[in-house]
Amino acid sequence: MKDCAMKKQIVFLLPIFVFIACSDTEKMQNQIDDLTVQLANSYKPGFGEFMSNIQVHHAKLWFAGKNKNWELAAFEVHEIEESLEAIQKYQKERNESQAIAVINPSIDSVKIAIAQQNSILFVRSYTGLTNTCNTCHQAVQFGFNVVKIPDTPPYSNQEYSTRSK
Repeated sequence: MKDCAMKKQIVFLLPIFVFIACSDTEKMQNQIDDLTVQLANSYKPGFGEFMSNIQVHHAKLWFAGKNKNWELAAFEVHEIEESLEAIQKYQKERNESQAIAVINPSIDSVKIAIAQQNSILFVRSYTGLTNTCNTCHQAVQFGFNVVKIPDTPPYSNQEYSTRSK
């Protein structure tokens, strides 16, 4: 008798549990859909913003290295690496992002010159880095965007030479 009463209660309560579970699922799906829309509309830096950032650090790297400010040069090359990583994270769907790894050996060469505090190697490796940028630009149909060794510092309010501490 108890089994029969228990079965009746289960049969009676089951639709209520299913209804609650379905409404929770629907509520969760609505939240997921809302978050998906918010994510799609959130700001994501464009490829050009990342490249402009790299351009600034590329120029600052030159003036730091030419002035033998190795600490600043190491900082600037690290900033370039961070921007390259961000491109691969936020712009991975772009064809240009697939080619970005071509720059790694040139970056490594600059880092070695900085670590050795070798001005001659720095100029050579920086020139190689600049040429690699242009080769990559050519390969991804952005050859009109030519990078050069800068002749003027990008900012007049920054000291590139080392100072006595």
